[in-house]
Amino acid sequence: MSTGLTISVAAGKGGTGKTLVATSLALAVNANVKRRVELLDCDVEEPNAHLLLHPRIVHTADVMMRVPQVNKSLCTRCGICADTCEFSAIAVIRDAVLTFPDLCAGCGACAYACPHDAIIEVDRLVGVVERGVTDDGIDFYAGRTEVGQQRSGLVTRAVKQEIHPDMVSILDAPPGTACPMQEAVEDADFCVLVTEPTPFGLSDLKVAVETCRELHVPCGIVLNRDGVGDAGVDEYCEAEGLPLLMRIPHDRSIAEAYSRGEALVTAYPEWSPRFRELLGRIEAQTN
Repeated sequence: MSTGLTISVAAGKGGTGKTLVATSLALAVNANVKRRVELLDCDVEEPNAHLLLHPRIVHTADVMMRVPQVNKSLCTRCGICADTCEFSAIAVIRDAVLTFPDLCAGCGACAYACPHDAIIEVDRLVGVVERGVTDDGIDFYAGRTEVGQQRSGLVTRAVKQEIHPDMVSILDAPPGTACPMQEAVEDADFCVLVTEPTPFGLSDLKVAVETCRELHVPCGIVLNRDGVGDAGVDEYCEAEGLPLLMRIPHDRSIAEAYSRGEALVTAYPEWSPRFRELLGRIEAQTN
């Protein structure tokens, strides 16, 4: 029987404590449960889990995509490639054929449609995937999109290829609910949504919950900075039947530890059993 479990940790917006929860969950499970753990930082436009886990990077792999290159000696400027492209990544203007790699999705439709075989596909670097290990033995993967690149989904998918089916895989998803977050959450066994008890936190949480439901991924809530704001998140969870899995209090010392590069369970070991309980509650929701 497989002991694997894939958990995405996401949030409707940045700054709610998503990475704080993901890293502490990984550390607590790894230290106290006899199951192998890996953390995959899928926030590929701004990865920061390494700041709390301090892994030793042992390997870096390039993530490439295929973009069109036009052979001008074969091209008749018929315009079929431009008509085929759904992303406006190639255009015929008078006697010139222009390509726009930043808009390209790498689908290869233009090369396939060209009747003169005037288009070939060449590699373009869009990011890297780093592989490492922490001193505690947690396998660590992080994607990093090249500056200026728009196709972060390719990097996210490359990170997710490292998910091992017999491990507890914790994915630190990008903030928000747009395509990068959806790419990280899709196909997870469960999604932990981290929020805070404020009107803005509740508004973003509602969108994140609907996103998980559209992806058919069960979700539960971790309430960070508990003790400020109002009871709106509690009332929403009760009305929607959403499990409120954990509360983390509004505590300046937690923020100070985070600013020093310390995970919550590292700075305060008494939180480790609470995160083990969080894993148990997640497993209860997936059974």
